[in-house]
Amino acid sequence: MRLFRLVKIISVSLKYGLDQMILPSEPTSRLAILIKALQRGRSFSEPSGARLRQALESLGPIFVKFGQMLSTRRDLLPPAIALELARLQDRVPPFSSEEALAQLREAYGKPADEVFVRFDRKPVASASIAQVHFAELPDGTEVAVKILRPGIAPVIAHDLALLDAAATILEKIWPEGRRLKPREVVAEFSKYLHDELDLMREAANCSQLRRNFKDSDLLVVPEVHWDWCSTSVMVMERMKGVPISQLDKLQAQGIDLKALSRAGVEIFFTQVFRDGFFHADMHPGNIFVATEGPERGRYIALDFGIIGSLNDSDKKYLATNFLAFFQRDYKRVALAHIEAGWVPAHTRVDEFEGAIRAVCEPIFDRPLKDISFGKTLLRLFQTARRFEMEVQPQLVLLQKTLLNIEGLGRQLDPDLDLWKTAKPFLERWMHDQIGWRAFLRHAQDEAPDWAATLPQLPRLVHQALANPGHEANRAELARLAGETRRTRYWLIGCSMLLAALTGLEALRWLP
Repeated sequence: MRLFRLVKIISVSLKYGLDQMILPSEPTSRLAILIKALQRGRSFSEPSGARLRQALESLGPIFVKFGQMLSTRRDLLPPAIALELARLQDRVPPFSSEEALAQLREAYGKPADEVFVRFDRKPVASASIAQVHFAELPDGTEVAVKILRPGIAPVIAHDLALLDAAATILEKIWPEGRRLKPREVVAEFSKYLHDELDLMREAANCSQLRRNFKDSDLLVVPEVHWDWCSTSVMVMERMKGVPISQLDKLQAQGIDLKALSRAGVEIFFTQVFRDGFFHADMHPGNIFVATEGPERGRYIALDFGIIGSLNDSDKKYLATNFLAFFQRDYKRVALAHIEAGWVPAHTRVDEFEGAIRAVCEPIFDRPLKDISFGKTLLRLFQTARRFEMEVQPQLVLLQKTLLNIEGLGRQLDPDLDLWKTAKPFLERWMHDQIGWRAFLRHAQDEAPDWAATLPQLPRLVHQALANPGHEANRAELARLAGETRRTRYWLIGCSMLLAALTGLEALRWLP
């Protein structure tokens, strides 16, 4: 089987001339010399990016998804190839209604007609992992039923092995192979793909996003019907709207496209900086717009298989970078990378600052509305890689999503000024992180731990002092010392805040 995969990789490579893209002019390995001999006399009129896209399409849907994921790694690829891979479409023929019904019977233990009042045999959408049918629950609720493609797991396992074999070959015969770490890229893709195979995980993502935007006037997320969900079936509220790509229909319905473009930017930054939980697959096929009822003019999010998450350190890094970048404070940008631990601590700040300045300064001759956040982030990644930065997976997803949002926003409104729209949000977020509101919020979060620790201090101190040589007691003393310091600082901080508030209140009563 391994030999078959190797032969298949080589045959596809030769057919589309991929070997010409990766082999050095003077190959050294035996395999490279053999392939070089086979490619003599061949010429191709199409550019290398187009041939790579065609090769992936010929290898099947999993390779198409891999190409789509690879197109987001613009820190690794030449721009022309990344743009060509972005054209890949995950379109595969639907599986039969009989197979869909069999999947439902296996999931529910009874026929679909005993579960749903109505189940449409014809799917409304089909992709490599799953397809969607409309149905109606016993209480009359209209739903969308997402069903995992039958037998997809072994197909994915086979194709991932094929991709890993290809990555191994690249590392051996391509001089740039090791630097670009193709096997790590395949491993990253494998993780995302296996996450998409668990529809309960996708349902949980959908539910979380809906809760985050429960009272939003900008975004609508379908409700999950948990009683009908399993790892192979996801049932959610049926959403009615117009695909975001159909601008003519939206305009005919009287939808304000400029307001829609600004709303898209606000939704993105809300997900990233308020929640640290964002939809990471926001291409036009996954976004609709409601055109009727109370939700008219709002975005509708679909397909929650790929979700990104950010911790507080990630969010601070991003906000600091964006604000410092547009203030031309390149030293602050350099320090943000080092403080986040993504560039080695031994990095010289002045050298890193100079490299960032050389990349970013030229774009400030252009109007702010023409500056791309996504490309800015990409340039920072590419520059930081020279200083041994390992690009974080969550930031790669963020960069991909930001590029999607920018493209979508400027499609709706070519004059959209992303900086003007996003800057107030970022400044407000940074203020909330460092102001007195942040102090109160952190104090409130820590208060339960301190309240639980304070009553225990006398007993635990006595226990530790009674046997100070015991290793566990030494560790407990160290922990208690830390807890005591934290409690003392908290009490001092609260006292200072209380005094300040008391003083302000007193000033109100002065004549």
